[in-house]
Amino acid sequence: MKAVTWHGRRDVRVETVPDPVLREPDDVIVRVTSTGLCGSDLHLYEVLGPFLEPGDILGHEPMGVVEEVGSGVTAVRPGDRVVVPFNVSCGTCHMCAGGLHSQCETTQVRGAGMGGSLFGYTKLYGQVPGGQAEYLRVPFGNALPIPVPQGPADDRFLFLSDVLPTAWQAVEYADIPDGGSVVVLGLGPIGDMAARIALHRGAGLVIGVDRVPVRLARARGRGVHTIDLRDHDDDLADAVRDLTDGRGPDSVIDAVGMEAHGSPVAGIAQRLVGRLPAPVAQKLMQTAGLDRMHALYQAVDVVRRGGTISLSGVYGGMADPMPMLTLFDKQIRLHMGQANVHRWVEDLLPLLDDDDPLGVDSFATHHVPLAAAPQAYEMFQKKQDGAVKVLFQP
Repeated sequence: MKAVTWHGRRDVRVETVPDPVLREPDDVIVRVTSTGLCGSDLHLYEVLGPFLEPGDILGHEPMGVVEEVGSGVTAVRPGDRVVVPFNVSCGTCHMCAGGLHSQCETTQVRGAGMGGSLFGYTKLYGQVPGGQAEYLRVPFGNALPIPVPQGPADDRFLFLSDVLPTAWQAVEYADIPDGGSVVVLGLGPIGDMAARIALHRGAGLVIGVDRVPVRLARARGRGVHTIDLRDHDDDLADAVRDLTDGRGPDSVIDAVGMEAHGSPVAGIAQRLVGRLPAPVAQKLMQTAGLDRMHALYQAVDVVRRGGTISLSGVYGGMADPMPMLTLFDKQIRLHMGQANVHRWVEDLLPLLDDDDPLGVDSFATHHVPLAAAPQAYEMFQKKQDGAVKVLFQP
């Protein structure tokens, strides 16, 4: 089969690799019909290379059709249409039963001290072959795949794999009061969708912050008040307070994460680590790694006293300096973590109807063949051609 494989910093290729096979009685083989390119994939493209090996298959946002099932699978059958969550979760352990599928005890990567495994990510998360491919082996076939109706185009349901539950959890964790205010830092796919969900769930004022014109325009078109960071990078808190009675918003969602603009020292450190031999770089990142923390610092500055910061952007540093004095003085609450996909499916499925209140049918900006993956990664990384959400069609 064809699959997108990693070969080095900014070097992804579409190669022929062996087809996946059933290994366990509850395995399922899915023929992928659509699969997304995520902002988290850009961390692999740019920063997290030391935890990858050449030939690793990328991608964690797939959906498709069940082709083959193991002898123990009863929940789905060949021909069923399914979405595959990015968490590799068993559905039955203590953590899964409590709604913390990203912490699945069956798939935790204990050797690295990490939580549940993820499709198409790094050694830190199990190095499980990903879904930017023609076929995907899916374990826990009775619990992990999400059956969806036949009929509507893939775009209606694909975002259940990551974008929708990640954005929904970001809003849930933000704890926005009814009619309250929230700032969303970063209007990429997650920030854009989080802003839509916040409005849908009753936020009175949603302020989206970004520096990319097409992203700002998309958010404005959905009723979001936008701030162009190119004009307010030095006075963002003042600009936000002017809109929130002088005190700041009730909540802030950081949808940017480790590669934020405005962190030159950490940016240089990340680039230097990317040029070290993998074993050395791994050790350095696991003990002294630094993220670009500019977005989080802005969140701390902007949020009102007693407010809540929800982190959905990925951070990976082990030595990130936190402004503990300000966090304590302002009595700020922090809530964060990988999205627990299955936890939110029941909330989200009713919204994926013909009324399309979240605009999922038109959410993707680009649909490209899998063969165009190298060019798509570069386009998305450089924010070219209005790319906000790219979908591959194997």
